[in-house]
Amino acid sequence: MSFEIHSRDLSARIGQVTTKNGVFETPTLLPVINPNVQLISPKEMMDEFGCEALITNAYIIKKTFEEEAVEKGLHDFLGFPKSVMTDSGAYQLLIYGKEVQLSNEEMIRYQEKIGSDIATILDVPTGWRVTRQYAEFTVNETFKRAKELAKIKSRSDIAWVGPVQGGSYLDLVAESAKKMRKLPFQIHALGSPTPVMEQYLFSTLVDMIVTAKLNLPSERPLHLFGAGHPFMFALAVALGCDLFDSAAYAIFAREGRYMTETGTARLNELEYLPCPCPICSRTSPEGLLAAGRMERQRLLARHNLYVCFAEIKRVKQAITEGRLWEHLAIRARAHPSLYSAAKQLSKYSRFFEENNPVTKSSGIFFFDSLDLSRPEVVHYKERLTERYAPPKTAKALLLLPQTKTKPYHKSWEHQEALRKVQHELGNKLSKILHACTYAAPFGVVPDELDEVYPLSQHETASPLDRETVDHVANQVSDYIARNREHYRKVVLVENTEAWGKEITSACKRVCKKFSIPLLTVGQE
Repeated sequence: MSFEIHSRDLSARIGQVTTKNGVFETPTLLPVINPNVQLISPKEMMDEFGCEALITNAYIIKKTFEEEAVEKGLHDFLGFPKSVMTDSGAYQLLIYGKEVQLSNEEMIRYQEKIGSDIATILDVPTGWRVTRQYAEFTVNETFKRAKELAKIKSRSDIAWVGPVQGGSYLDLVAESAKKMRKLPFQIHALGSPTPVMEQYLFSTLVDMIVTAKLNLPSERPLHLFGAGHPFMFALAVALGCDLFDSAAYAIFAREGRYMTETGTARLNELEYLPCPCPICSRTSPEGLLAAGRMERQRLLARHNLYVCFAEIKRVKQAITEGRLWEHLAIRARAHPSLYSAAKQLSKYSRFFEENNPVTKSSGIFFFDSLDLSRPEVVHYKERLTERYAPPKTAKALLLLPQTKTKPYHKSWEHQEALRKVQHELGNKLSKILHACTYAAPFGVVPDELDEVYPLSQHETASPLDRETVDHVANQVSDYIARNREHYRKVVLVENTEAWGKEITSACKRVCKKFSIPLLTVGQE
């Protein structure tokens, strides 16, 4: 197997996975195929949905169709000639425990016999709400089984998945990832996320994914087991997940649940079908309810799968445009738990900043304080602090409020304000002024940096929320304090309509602390 990365945004990447039976693009959704119950056949997924890869359960196939699948080969058995990933039965082991009688060696050899493209060792899932002792056991036992792979396998044309365990014990997730990275797996997977997602514990999921990513090789794709609903795809992709599997499209259909990109609805509660897919454009809620049970399930499953694939395409388009953060922020407002998870991203600002492209082909949008954590803002703050020094000729700091026109220093408001300040201070002092703009979300923007991306390539919503105003005020205060040996005077042009008294108060506090003269000028 090979994995080539073509485009990045945040920690997401559009890449290409090549297996012995095909090529597919990441991020990708692998629909789960249950060989016993198929509301949508693999061939239909390929022909109707353009599906390039799917996942099925080798344990279920072995239990029910053992010899048939071996004789035909996995791809002929499913009627799907492209890439097929197999799970090993670990989920059944998690649910049914000792009732599942199988061994790691048995499942490795069986997946080789049927010819999986991507196969999974029989790991031991940590699960949810387990003791630390048991979680440690799952990490150690999974690693033990992972090491067995090299001695058991006989084929070199199958890509193997090395699962990471540990559950909600993040130190164990890190330990598991560090152990698994030492072994020659082509793909890694985060184990035990399903209970977390079912309970909408998306903040915990953020911690688990980032902890795994920080300790796994970046060149290997990461698979997220059981990422069922499209409303969280953007979050998972932004965190660096490349592959997902989901049976939710079929499970929800059997329950009469209708997927949208922002949630689910009960079919019997809908007045309209708010979707342009081929299913919804030809019928109505009443039409679906009037259909027979199996036909209704098949139609709902098709709609649900259309929604899933459409969201993956939206995420990919956002990556190519450099707008995944904006897309993620929109999706995060679909549910309070998702929004809480989006806020959680501020803990990992360095993780995103290190992976995010420094420049992009498009500008960025700033809406509210959630966006203070986006990598571009963090990157600028760090670079201004660590690498910037004011011009040597500048002895007085002039702080001007942001304008709608960019770059700021070319706006008529700044030209007028500068003339007013020069008139009040006289030519002698005005010649040593260093003009900077205080602006959301970046804080202090020196004129000489004004046209550097993304300082002039962004749009900010107004009025600003309190957290954003406080953030900029703190950045102004920190900038003055950091350069207190450089500036002999600070001149502030106020804009109380947009900023209230926060910027003025911040300047007064820091100037008083370091005995720097402060002159405030009202903006007309």
